[in-house]
Amino acid sequence: MTYRTVRLNAAGTALVLGVPDDGLPHVLHWGADLPDDTGLAAAASPPAAHNGIDVPTWMSLAPTQGEGWRGHPGIAGHHEGRVTFPAWTVRSVTVDPPEGPDGGAGAGAPGPGDGAGGAVTVLAGTAGLELRCELRLEPSGLVRARNTVTNTDDAPWTLDSLLVTMPLPREAGEVLDLTGRWCRERAPQRQDLSMGTRMRASRRGRTGHDATLLLTAGTPGFGFRHGEVWGVHTAWSGDHVHLAERLPEGAGHADAVLAGGELLHPGEVRLARGESYSTPWVFLSWSDQGLDGMSSRIHRWLRARPGHPSSPRPVVLNTWEAVYFDHDLDKLRRLADTAARIGAERFVLDDGWFRGRRDDTAGLGDWTVDTGVWPDGLHPLFDHVRSLGMEVGLWVEPEMANPDSDLLRAHPEWVLAAEGRLPPPSRSQQLLDLSRPEAFRYVFEHLDALVTEYRPDYLKWDHNRDLLEPVHAPTGAAGTHRQTLAVYALLDRLRERHPGLEIESCSSGGGRVDLGVLERTDRVWASDCNDPLERLALQRWTSLLLPPELVGSHVGGPVSHTTGRAADLSFRCLAALLSHTGVEWDITACTEDELGALASWISLYKELRPLLHSGDPVHADAPDPSEQLDGVVSRDGGEAVFRYSRLTTSARALPGRVRLPGLREDRVYRLAWRREAGRPSTLQQALPAWFADGEAAVSGAVLARSGVQLPNLNPSQALLLHLREV
Repeated sequence: MTYRTVRLNAAGTALVLGVPDDGLPHVLHWGADLPDDTGLAAAASPPAAHNGIDVPTWMSLAPTQGEGWRGHPGIAGHHEGRVTFPAWTVRSVTVDPPEGPDGGAGAGAPGPGDGAGGAVTVLAGTAGLELRCELRLEPSGLVRARNTVTNTDDAPWTLDSLLVTMPLPREAGEVLDLTGRWCRERAPQRQDLSMGTRMRASRRGRTGHDATLLLTAGTPGFGFRHGEVWGVHTAWSGDHVHLAERLPEGAGHADAVLAGGELLHPGEVRLARGESYSTPWVFLSWSDQGLDGMSSRIHRWLRARPGHPSSPRPVVLNTWEAVYFDHDLDKLRRLADTAARIGAERFVLDDGWFRGRRDDTAGLGDWTVDTGVWPDGLHPLFDHVRSLGMEVGLWVEPEMANPDSDLLRAHPEWVLAAEGRLPPPSRSQQLLDLSRPEAFRYVFEHLDALVTEYRPDYLKWDHNRDLLEPVHAPTGAAGTHRQTLAVYALLDRLRERHPGLEIESCSSGGGRVDLGVLERTDRVWASDCNDPLERLALQRWTSLLLPPELVGSHVGGPVSHTTGRAADLSFRCLAALLSHTGVEWDITACTEDELGALASWISLYKELRPLLHSGDPVHADAPDPSEQLDGVVSRDGGEAVFRYSRLTTSARALPGRVRLPGLREDRVYRLAWRREAGRPSTLQQALPAWFADGEAAVSGAVLARSGVQLPNLNPSQALLLHLREV
């Protein structure tokens, strides 16, 4: 039997495929770079277990029972009831860049971390089907993969599932995922990766407040700064699945698998002869430096995209928690005046501006300005905002409509619902079936007209309910897949028509946070909860997937709109600083001291945002659960900021020396306490000497390995440390 390997390497990661002359290729290795892969295939060749399959089996790129795999199949479906377990014949394996003389990608044999990545594309066929597997190793060490199936049979092919599947080694003994709810997104949970399946499946029609973002397997006890981890994310805004699976028989030459893909409903993808279906891109990230290392590969890939936001992320003033539905031109002008005074750069008019919209039970879908509230349209407000030097933003929710709207009174058949009944109501609204050309056209034309007339720089694009019983009438076909593609097409067409327009993905807060929607938007609203204590945890775990510039975080009022908890201004400001920041508060009622504090904090954000929005986020694995340390370190290691937060009281009378991760140990830093975001209250009679002085020169080795004394803060207090290389 002829057999060869294909190796891609980049940023300390290697992806090695074994290509046999019979059957699909398989991933021999995904993990730490291999400067020399001599003998890898022989070393990985599996035995045959007693009372199992009589011959050794390999887990291919699309494993099924036809090759001895008993877990979730890589591909499943049928030709009009004829189930197939494909016996693939490989037709071509294309490597870009071309393979070098050593069998790896590119010329020569690059050393660890020196490779620039590349791509492998496998084309295979069997009776009635063709399969295309694409694997790309990006320069950051991130793997992106997708599979495409084409029906080559005269009978229609009904696809049940198509996943991207990667091997895991036996060292992956623990799995971490995220869950949550409205205003409590991104809550971590862990369990052993024991025998069986850890599956996270979303049937919400959107990513969901409980979305895992990344399903991560790793060595037991892994954390942000330690352990070997393997993570998977499906870049899709509809129903999807992530899983980690370990069976007693193993996975051929691997020990377990990690997989992701779209979750398809019965009959949702049915291919005629010559038609194809592609999975969403599935992102896979490995690191031997914990969760931060895994996330860094994703962040660096995102930041290298041509469409990644490149201008400084403007300070936002959003009107929602300032005025809610009470739209009054004079009040909003005063709000804009005050926002400009403290340094805001973008003014966003939230819900309540369109016809019949005095609360959230009516008007949604009628996308024309309410002349009873705005007799001259939005021009008087927007012209005033622009005269103050600020950009203009506008809230919309284009995918939804209230039953109490002119739109649904005229077109009740446009609801995404089974014929004859409506799905259970949620937020007094129903979903428009955007796969209907006439509904799509209506929404696009109204959005286009709004953007053309008022020229907003920014749309806050909301989506306030799960999809329940998403069915296309009158056919009765499952609707989530086509609805998701229609939403993508709507965003794409609007951006093409208005290329300078920025869009935020807001989905009743963080209900649609994924890399599929972020191909078409410029940031996400991570949660409707502005409570700073909740936000600290929420933003920490959102950063597993997203860098700070893509995550909106605002300073709310003294008492949280969603939790009723009070917090002082310093803590609220610091909680919002390490993101794309803004204000959501009636600042016309602020005292002069409060306005001065906001202006000082905004000035600090503007100073630091070049670092915050280009550096590597870092998170400490604090030994004390009452504290949290998060930071950003510049790519060259010459500058860093750290936010130290006290969440609750501690059993410790003093915090002790706190280590600062991610610094260059061969550097000396000027360590300074930045007071611009406020002075926290403390719980000791005397401050640490350096803190009382306000700054000190300390080596990176001391800060990383020994640590620095910090004051013992009261609960719900934080402070900011700023380090610059001496």
